[in-house]
Amino acid sequence: MAKPKTSEKRKGGPLAWLRKLFRFVFFVIFGYFLACTFLLLAYRFVDPPITTVHVQRIVEGLGPDVGYRYSPRPDDDIDADARHAAVAAEDARFYEHNGFDWVEIKNAREEAERRGRSPRGASTITQQLVKNLFLTTHRSWIRKGLEVPLTYLADFILPKERILTLYLNVVEWGPGVFGIEEAAQYHYGVSASSLSRDQAARLVVCLPNPRERRPQNMGSSARRIERRMRQMGW
Repeated sequence: MAKPKTSEKRKGGPLAWLRKLFRFVFFVIFGYFLACTFLLLAYRFVDPPITTVHVQRIVEGLGPDVGYRYSPRPDDDIDADARHAAVAAEDARFYEHNGFDWVEIKNAREEAERRGRSPRGASTITQQLVKNLFLTTHRSWIRKGLEVPLTYLADFILPKERILTLYLNVVEWGPGVFGIEEAAQYHYGVSASSLSRDQAARLVVCLPNPRERRPQNMGSSARRIERRMRQMGW
């Protein structure tokens, strides 16, 4: 029997499989970012029908007697106090940075070094938006690696006010409750356009842990947010 030629052996060698794997991973990642780019372009004008975090929560199970509630609203149907409270509480330099607040990141690291603890979260509204739209709440280096280019991409494609509207419309505000309209209805029985300043601040304070916090218990934190809003000219 004739022995296979050396070139034929190499075709099935480990280097060839690594090249194939590399090409496959490259095209998967390229396709993912291309799809996200087209979706962000669409989201300049239309609301997301669903997000990856919505899907995650549905798969995990929303809980007994808890339904999926999601009703995005345009800018004009969201109370100005809610918009201002979100910026004051979550991302004070939202209108100044390009997706990442490097000043806040530096402050968080310096504070962590002084206290000997892990750095606190310094995610911007844009980062949180892309996490909700295209990623999940699970923490991993892979998610962080994807989040960085997606954040810059979102900041480049979307106007700031559109980023803020999308954020308020898609984030989680309670078990199965997504978007400021459903949050206002669920917690206060009013529409997002009718929220009072105090109600808006109380809702926003719940965002870091919306499945556990309730706005009725957030009085002191809400007052801090309202003071910050006044300091910012709102």
